[in-house]
Amino acid sequence: MPDTQIRTVLFDLDGTLADTAPDLAAALNHVLHEAGKPTLPFEAIRPVASHGGMALIKLGFQLAPEHPQFEPLREQLLQHYAANIVQHTSLFPGMTELLDRLEARGMRWGVVTNKPGWLTEPLLEGLGIRSRAACVVSGDTLPQRKPDPTPLLYACEQSNTDTLQCLYVGDAERDIIAGKRAGMRTLVALFGYLSGEDRPDEWAADGMIQTPLEILDWIDTRNRVST
Repeated sequence: MPDTQIRTVLFDLDGTLADTAPDLAAALNHVLHEAGKPTLPFEAIRPVASHGGMALIKLGFQLAPEHPQFEPLREQLLQHYAANIVQHTSLFPGMTELLDRLEARGMRWGVVTNKPGWLTEPLLEGLGIRSRAACVVSGDTLPQRKPDPTPLLYACEQSNTDTLQCLYVGDAERDIIAGKRAGMRTLVALFGYLSGEDRPDEWAADGMIQTPLEILDWIDTRNRVST
């Protein structure tokens, strides 16, 4: 029988590993203010934070991507965000302990995100965890992005782990789709940036968690079953 013990945990970045919404919201509101538009409350921006600059500009300006001002506004948002990328961003509560405990068990962890590398790398460096990751796959590392499974398969190669021994944790449906297509176990991070329109119970993930440390309990239960 193949070894299906979970040995590597892969995380989505925004809304799963790190609470980046405060800095993303600040960037959007900066661009809105510069354009003479009313700023938005944080509660309105948070559910969109996982979906990138395009989604934030759509939310703030109600513009289609084809609009001539759309791309300049998106670029302005990203540049402001890059300059302030860890002002108010932190790991989610319990995530630091989770990473420590995974490493203490000899387990590996990594990041697979659609965020471009020029933002992903300084963010992880700013949080002080880049050197600890077994792999980091950004949105432009490969031609494919989630929900395509290729970035997750590449992360398995980089961390020297079979897909059957990987767990992927994310807060968006595309994360679960990508993980399932890659043949790995998946968990929904309910503490992430889900909106009222999301239906995580319909995503067919292997489980859902309310806090990062629940991942350890899930792994322990799963590994006992597979021994």
